[in-house]
Amino acid sequence: MSAFIEYNLSDSILKSLKLMGYVSPTEVQKRTIPVILRKQDLIIKSETGSGKTAAFAIPIIENVEWDENTPQVLVLTPTRELAQQVGEEMFNIGRLKRMKVVTVFGKSPIHHQIRNLKEKTHIVVGTPGRVYDHIERGTLNLSRIKYIVLDEADEMLNMGFVDQINQILDNAPKDIVMTLLSATLPKDVSEICDTYMKHPKIVDLENITTTDRIEEIRYDVRKKDKAKLLLDVTKIENPDSCIVFCNTRLEVDAVFDLLSKNGYPVKKLHGGMEQDLRTNVMINFRKGHFRYLVATDVAARGIDIENISLVINYDLPEEAEIYVHRIGRTGRKENFGKAISFVSEDEYLLGNIERLTGVELRSVCAPKEDEVEMLIGMFEEKINTRSVIIHEKHPALHKGILKLHINAGKKTKMRAGDIVGTLCNIEGMTKDDIGNISIQDVSTYVEILNNKGDMVLKVLQNKPIKGRLRKVSRVNQ
Repeated sequence: MSAFIEYNLSDSILKSLKLMGYVSPTEVQKRTIPVILRKQDLIIKSETGSGKTAAFAIPIIENVEWDENTPQVLVLTPTRELAQQVGEEMFNIGRLKRMKVVTVFGKSPIHHQIRNLKEKTHIVVGTPGRVYDHIERGTLNLSRIKYIVLDEADEMLNMGFVDQINQILDNAPKDIVMTLLSATLPKDVSEICDTYMKHPKIVDLENITTTDRIEEIRYDVRKKDKAKLLLDVTKIENPDSCIVFCNTRLEVDAVFDLLSKNGYPVKKLHGGMEQDLRTNVMINFRKGHFRYLVATDVAARGIDIENISLVINYDLPEEAEIYVHRIGRTGRKENFGKAISFVSEDEYLLGNIERLTGVELRSVCAPKEDEVEMLIGMFEEKINTRSVIIHEKHPALHKGILKLHINAGKKTKMRAGDIVGTLCNIEGMTKDDIGNISIQDVSTYVEILNNKGDMVLKVLQNKPIKGRLRKVSRVNQ
């Protein structure tokens, strides 16, 4: 099947995919979309950057019923960053079908999440701990759940979420369709498959660990010499965008300080930071506001940035599977990338990685002083030049959509039907021109599609909504 139209998808999803730049399905999408469309349980093993999120999101969103007010889809992810990424992708794919996606995770105000879950919600994406918290509070109703996705199941179990996952699955209806994505299938993941899945189909693509789009090399270095080697290597490589991975928060802080003092445009990311700050760092890194990110493995998952040209393992990860996810941040979506590992006394970790990946990391000599001196001018020119700012992802998808604010909400008994009724009584408007509606205590937000926003805004200045004129204004996005 060469194009998404072959899957008999709805026009709204096909239009979203086209606006997002999707032309033909990837290999993992070809092999998974038909399975989920026919509502069969599925286990997916595939390399990172292969389009796995869209592989399950497209068929699930196709089967979601818009009229149902209670969540029909639950996606569990190991990290907040991955939850945000998956939630954004599902929102974009389902935007023109008017899918409401709510993301829930820890270190984020729970009262905001509760408010969002009280509204019409189709899809919930979150980390197991916070999802289970909502279930216990009674703020997340699983009674109408039809699809559950365990994304990066092996990592969730490695992080100690096994009890929460089992409790969540025990609270879900027994007839759910379940999709599980995992780089490996250790015993605890296999037990979940055996307990909760019904004759699942397994999609196991070859070369699930590394990719020929990534050049993998190593430097053998003493721990006390790693800081100097990092400065020399980055001058030689002179990447447009680079992630430096460390194993601990303290190491992240030390490497960040090292690069900052040497004039690098750099930020840091680790689990000890406030969630809002972590989110802003990721947004700005994705947009290209700085070239270097120093991070713990919180960033090994949940970063979908196409132009990261270099990954450096300042510390080798203690688990070989993490290495796969780290280097998978580069060489994404037909791009080429490079992964450099600093190997000190931890030779056994290198052996574990090479056994898992089947790739022997080529050893290279440290850069010589004259090589560094020869290239330092080009390096300084780049770090002192503002990087190209990458604008909003999928900008075409957002064209023709205007978000309006109405100064009335639940406290004035405003209902979605009131908004839809008023809008459909405007000449030239149909329900297909109305996007997501969010009704809060004293405010309502509604998206107007198909380039009709300015016309609707003008009409609503003099048209009553629920018997009264309301103040209606555009939302600055």
